[in-house]
Amino acid sequence: MRLLALETSTEYCSVALWQDGALTSRCELVGQKHSELLMPMLDGVLREADVKLGELDGIAFGSGPGSFTGVRIACGVTQGLALGANLPVVSICTLLALAEASGKDKVIAALDARMGEIYHAAYEQRDGGWMTVIEPNLCKAEVAPLLVGSDWFGVGSGFAAHSEALTNRYAGQLASSDGTAIPQAAAIARLAAPLFATGAGMDAALAAPFYLRDKVALTTQERLDRGAAA
Repeated sequence: MRLLALETSTEYCSVALWQDGALTSRCELVGQKHSELLMPMLDGVLREADVKLGELDGIAFGSGPGSFTGVRIACGVTQGLALGANLPVVSICTLLALAEASGKDKVIAALDARMGEIYHAAYEQRDGGWMTVIEPNLCKAEVAPLLVGSDWFGVGSGFAAHSEALTNRYAGQLASSDGTAIPQAAAIARLAAPLFATGAGMDAALAAPFYLRDKVALTTQERLDRGAAA
């Protein structure tokens, strides 16, 4: 099976090619230049592996949550490529991709959502697969959903931006954390492969970003209200 995966939900841009378990991937810090650099990166990975788009079995993408612009780019490029080559697609939550890349069995995934909030979820490995312990949600770090048990591993930029709040929230439960961890296409590909293998790929026209926040800007009054509350 040959799969292409892409992930652009943070300031990093990554692509990966899965070929029966073997991965070829690239990841670069691009800031806001995803739209400029994603296609050349995709082309480079395919050329390196001497694989044409029409020889793929599907395309997977990081659907979010994350940067509004970033997740739209990943979804739009996936749709364009898949529709042109008549390929099925699979969307993967970026928080689950963080858990997959961590190498740990109990993971709290948190991405900085700006505006004093985080995108948050918790996952646990059971019977060779991931079980969702806490569904993806948008929250303040200091009131993040509570968990049962210990030896949880924290990953994602939320643990860099809100380290003290999350450490206090999960005091005695958090074994360690990595605030530098980012969602990457290689993890997207690993998660998508069994889905494609079972025929779970969907029509590209149905692909959509996964937003946890519907609003990215506050009115002047809302900013004043937040400031007063703080």
